Amino acid sequence: MINRRDLLRSSGWAAASIGAATFLRPALAADMATLPIGNGERPMMKYPGKRELIVLTQRPPQLETPFSVFDENIITPNDAFFVRYHLAGIPTEIDPAKYVVKIAGAVEKPFSLSLDQLKSDYEPLELVAVNQCSGNSRGLFDPRVAGGQLANGAMGNARWKGVPLKAILDKAAVKATAVQVQFDGMDGPVDPATPDFAKALNIDHARDGEVMIAYQMNGEDLPWLNGFPVRLIVPGYYGTYWVKHLQQVTILEKPLENFWMKTAYRIPNNACACIEPGTAPSSTTPIDRFDVRSFITSVMDGHKLPANKDVELRGFAFDGGYGITEVDISSDGGKTWREATLGKDLGRYSFRGWTAKVKLAKGDHVLMVRAVNRIGQSQPARPLWNPSGYMRNVVEQTHVTAA
Repeated sequence: MINRRDLLRSSGWAAASIGAATFLRPALAADMATLPIGNGERPMMKYPGKRELIVLTQRPPQLETPFSVFDENIITPNDAFFVRYHLAGIPTEIDPAKYVVKIAGAVEKPFSLSLDQLKSDYEPLELVAVNQCSGNSRGLFDPRVAGGQLANGAMGNARWKGVPLKAILDKAAVKATAVQVQFDGMDGPVDPATPDFAKALNIDHARDGEVMIAYQMNGEDLPWLNGFPVRLIVPGYYGTYWVKHLQQVTILEKPLENFWMKTAYRIPNNACACIEPGTAPSSTTPIDRFDVRSFITSVMDGHKLPANKDVELRGFAFDGGYGITEVDISSDGGKTWREATLGKDLGRYSFRGWTAKVKLAKGDHVLMVRAVNRIGQSQPARPLWNPSGYMRNVVEQTHVTAA
């Protein structure tokens, strides 16, 4: 039986301050973070397997990545990767030797898949993909909306290794009547009245060859708080579908209509997924693919930069899987734009780094960045609004002073 402390020790992750902490009682906050939102002061704490992250809630743990981390590398380190749980009943002991994922439902050959079988019996798949919480940046919505008040740190980019779900479904011989695949993890509700968390994908999407059951993240076992020992990876889709501690895959003959599909995680059913504040959408649809986003990471709001000298800006952009083809920057609040230089292409689901040089005269300036993907989608100049605070992708502004 492995508990979280054994996992940390065997993986070489446990600094003394982390190894001594119990799972749901992190090391006491040493610092405070101030996010660029109303009531934005947050404690920073160390949880097992994690460096100091920004704490939104402790039970369940919801941890935001400090934005400065994104300037370190285009790949987000495991110990800095954000954490999001819906339910407080988090597994605290797992025996990898006994761990299985059950494949059941509308199949001819139901079976259980051990961790060893997952790693040895199938051709592995590796890809770099962004995981982003649906409510990333919710705290920046104006007017404010209910829900976790996150800034821009509920996202991360990692190299995932696992098995294509298609290979597993093919072995199970999915029946022709199948329409969706349901995914359940080990985390559960504390109160029996709370709906258990489960999500579903349409059968064709589940069998696209890229949706995977992952057992590695950036070359290591998954961190406990990011789904150890296996989790679902749905490239290009919001993190609500990336079920952690995956233990059951059920093929369905009718669409899943639980709380988490029929009521939660839905957006206005129109082209912009937006409505005017104070109104209600006429219909909704489940949230799915990312829209286009881009950020400056090397300069923060309020920074002072040298005047009349070349300053290199850095950042990244991403979308839901078409791939970023262009990034433009502005140093005059959007009056003029010029193209940035794109960094290495790690795949269409990854962050795409970019660099650009600017020379600023003395005074105040508004830096902006926008991206375009392969099918011509870009970002709105003004924020779009919806009542759940999902899918923010406005062209962000960074205010600096050159002196």
